[in-house]
Amino acid sequence: MSSPVPVIVGFGGINPAGRVSFDHAYRRTVIDVLGKDAADDTYASLAGLMNVDGDPTDESVRQHILDNTLIRRIDCFDPESIGWQRNARLAQAPSGPMSFVISKRDLPDEIPPGWSLSQREDGHIEVTADRLDVLIADKRTSRVTSAGQTPSGFEPDKLYPSRNHPRGLQLNVYGASDAVQSVGIPWERFRKLVRPDEFAAYSGSAMGQLDNCSNGGMMQAPMMGKRPTAKQAALGLPEMPVDFVNAYVIGSVGQTAGVIGACATFLYNLKAAVDEIRAGRCRVAVVGGAEAPIVPEVVEAYRTMGALAEDDALMALDGANTVDNRRACRPFAQNCGFTLAEAAVYVVVTDDALAIELGADIHAAVGDVFVNADGFKKSIPGPGIGNYVTVAKAMACARAILGEDALRHRSYVHAHGTGTPQNRVTESHILNEMAKTFGIDRWTVAAVKAYVGHTLAPASGDQTSSALGTWRYGWIPGIATIDRPADDVHKSHLRIAPGHVEVDPDSLDIAFVNSKGFGGNNATGVLLSPRVAREMLKARHGAQAMRRHAQLNDAVHGKALDYDAAATRGDAQTIYRYGQGVLDGDDLRLSTDEIVVPGYDQPVSLAIKNPYAG
Repeated sequence: MSSPVPVIVGFGGINPAGRVSFDHAYRRTVIDVLGKDAADDTYASLAGLMNVDGDPTDESVRQHILDNTLIRRIDCFDPESIGWQRNARLAQAPSGPMSFVISKRDLPDEIPPGWSLSQREDGHIEVTADRLDVLIADKRTSRVTSAGQTPSGFEPDKLYPSRNHPRGLQLNVYGASDAVQSVGIPWERFRKLVRPDEFAAYSGSAMGQLDNCSNGGMMQAPMMGKRPTAKQAALGLPEMPVDFVNAYVIGSVGQTAGVIGACATFLYNLKAAVDEIRAGRCRVAVVGGAEAPIVPEVVEAYRTMGALAEDDALMALDGANTVDNRRACRPFAQNCGFTLAEAAVYVVVTDDALAIELGADIHAAVGDVFVNADGFKKSIPGPGIGNYVTVAKAMACARAILGEDALRHRSYVHAHGTGTPQNRVTESHILNEMAKTFGIDRWTVAAVKAYVGHTLAPASGDQTSSALGTWRYGWIPGIATIDRPADDVHKSHLRIAPGHVEVDPDSLDIAFVNSKGFGGNNATGVLLSPRVAREMLKARHGAQAMRRHAQLNDAVHGKALDYDAAATRGDAQTIYRYGQGVLDGDDLRLSTDEIVVPGYDQPVSLAIKNPYAG
């Protein structure tokens, strides 16, 4: 028999559209075209998540929910009052008159009273003040006030004993827990069937944790007369999300990695899981990414890079005196930069035989994930040729699995779609040329960042979960923040439009998920529809096995829906098993043939063959 088929049996998390599991976040993006029951359920879910008082059927409550989800004005800090970047350094300066030299561009927006400025011959500015407090009291206004934040009122730190965890890890614990519980199968059931070393977890954060509880606080502490805490360095590591999944959510002793690939991190980790499942070394994997970059320093850093949509530029595009925060991210249209966002998104992937044996929900199959670098580069964040290779290989893979007709007429693509002038040209050229090459006349392009912003590490997880929603509800989200594509967008063979596209889910076989990351981190994933996945499993295992799967699935799906209902009510518990089931070496039963790990019915096999035997 050929290699195992990686099957998505659960998914979950949190992003600016809401809870990811059971398509809640997806439905928020297409809520204007949903039927009444689905819309009501979405509002109820968001009301519970946001701790909203009032009836979610009330119009004022619904308007509050709409206003406080997706991309909006930053509310996790005050963009009108940001501490000037040199304050901390000066806090330890000696008393009395003092001066320092800075560049003109580093001056605060408003020069505080008591400052004396003089121009130096080298073009820099010398600042003198009589008192220390004059130098440390000033504030500035952020030139970027838009971000994709989790729904207002959502408090992940209140859902488990967070112990001053960085926000990124708080989101991560919630997201992984949501995905694991969405499966509808107790994790102990997996432990009965799967060897300890056949579990895996892959996740990461592109930038690490950067708030005061992690790297941000560690770096700021010496300049503020403080010492770093014992936790800040460790909790700031970029692979810490997967460490938390192993240690506190699933208790895995199997394979693990934080595969970091900038904006393609989620797909990099999905590729690790897919490769190990197809090689037979892994049977179940928890895969994801988490990021919480909405802190003033990170926003300012990306703004200085010229990457973010600044308020003045957005107002200039609109010819307006006020900024439209909701339309800050405009993929493939006249735009001015991307919009930072926060999220944690996870999928649970098993091999096909395990999915059938357990009666698991089958949300999709993963055809493959392709990763390629850009080669020599002039600018490290600039685009290159690697994404042409990943998209072409993904399309060729889909063609090999399902044939030419399915690729040409029953596929679409979730673009990276950042909302920058550079991306709109480069990615549209890639997609347009590939559509032309493979004989696709009008390839539909989705760009979910228009709704949730750029969540960095989990960004392709946002795209993946949106694709799963389309297969359930039959709507490909339009790029609602745009009026039309920009003139320099390549679109002869693409469909790029603001309106949602209604499709028959059974007629849509393939969804491509594309990522173009900083540094040349390119990845493209191939997702196959639930219908296609079931047909593949039937061909591999037979009709009788699929009938048995369907019978088992009734109970599994019911358990999953019970969790969904509890989460909507606010009654579901976030999994956080701190200090539970901790093992040491004396707990293991060792022999030359196997290792027996308490809590698992199957041992770790030591019957390892010589990998270099002829």
